[in-house]
Amino acid sequence: MRILHLSTRLILGGSQENTVLSCEGQARLGHDVHLAFGPIYGPEGSLLDRVQNFRTPDGRGITTHVIPHMIREVNPLSDVRAYNELRTLIRTLKPDVVHTHSSKAGILGRGAAWAELERDAANPFPDLTPAWTCRIIHTIHGPPFMPVEGSPIRRLKVRANNLLYTLAERHAAKRCHAIVSVADAMTRQFLARGIGTPDQYTTVRSGMETAPYLRPAPRQTRGDIRGYLGFHPNDFVIGTVARLAEHKGHDDLLDALADDLKRNPHWKLLWVGDGWWKDRLLAKARTLGLRIAELNQPPTSASPPHLPTSSPPLPSPQLLLTGLVPPQRIPALIRSVDVLAHPSYREGLPRTVPQALLCGVCPVAYDVDGTGEACREMQTGRLVPLADLNRLREAIEWCASHPAERQALATRGQHECATQFSAETMVTQLEQIYSRTLPV
Repeated sequence: MRILHLSTRLILGGSQENTVLSCEGQARLGHDVHLAFGPIYGPEGSLLDRVQNFRTPDGRGITTHVIPHMIREVNPLSDVRAYNELRTLIRTLKPDVVHTHSSKAGILGRGAAWAELERDAANPFPDLTPAWTCRIIHTIHGPPFMPVEGSPIRRLKVRANNLLYTLAERHAAKRCHAIVSVADAMTRQFLARGIGTPDQYTTVRSGMETAPYLRPAPRQTRGDIRGYLGFHPNDFVIGTVARLAEHKGHDDLLDALADDLKRNPHWKLLWVGDGWWKDRLLAKARTLGLRIAELNQPPTSASPPHLPTSSPPLPSPQLLLTGLVPPQRIPALIRSVDVLAHPSYREGLPRTVPQALLCGVCPVAYDVDGTGEACREMQTGRLVPLADLNRLREAIEWCASHPAERQALATRGQHECATQFSAETMVTQLEQIYSRTLPV
């Protein structure tokens, strides 16, 4: 099959990694795989080098296409131009499958593919030009609907945007043949808003390369990385792997743990990632009296795959930022922490939670969207009500004072996630969806 994947941006992120792994797995199965996306910019990093350098054993790659006007923000002029650019690309490629990811690419891409199907069906000379058939698939990686919070004006604006996305998603759902959810919660939320029909939805867990998380590479053991980062064996390290951006919960961590961090010099925060909110978050941490240090690590994928073993001349910070790091360094960094905190306000099913469990690290996360499908309270982690700072603090304090019980939760989750979240399982399930939706 010729498969065209559409994503809004190819930044370092969960949905993007899911998409790239799907492309790679499908290329290995022999499909002709194309990936289209909007311009890449900003501090979030990019997966473009990985995609362009990928080759199957027989030398085939993934063909990339940049959609010049595909941007994340709602912009009527740019969106119309991106829609037309997508129509031109689809008309040229005539793929067997158009698989869209994320809200913007999902709405524009499904509309463009459906319009091209209708255009081809209206061909007045079907005997001269063979009919083109295509199946349109969309994956929901996370909800586009924002939490209604803030000032009255902001709440009104958020409600309006949520209504706009709901109407657009309802329209787009009528222009695709199947919808993939990374979590059962996504299916429930979308159906509750009248988006699509139950028979369209199938849950496929967001796959990942599980081996680096399950088995440390040489010089990437927990002790190696903690030594490199300058952590003492007695330090209790609370890690976060997320963009420094709105609704990722870094503010909540600072507010919930400020007193604990001041009382316990061996409590440390490790923030992995970068983003537009970095300066504001660091300013807030300084006002709380936290000692801060940043690692100067190159963010490109050309960086050495292994972290050095020698300890750098770092102070003893209570907030350590790694900055942007290549994806291959994430398993070692997660393995170095005692708890993986993910107090995010909106998610599909956050990849960092099963990644922590695969590493044998207990997650503490907000009970939003599909998070509870991987992190189950007192079974595979600690699940906290949304924005409940007291419960967030109590859960992390429990983890600090109950190391054996904490490890038991992580071990149980590790066994469950090893199969459920493998890239191979995801690609196999997508193949089944493509097969049953393609015309005979």
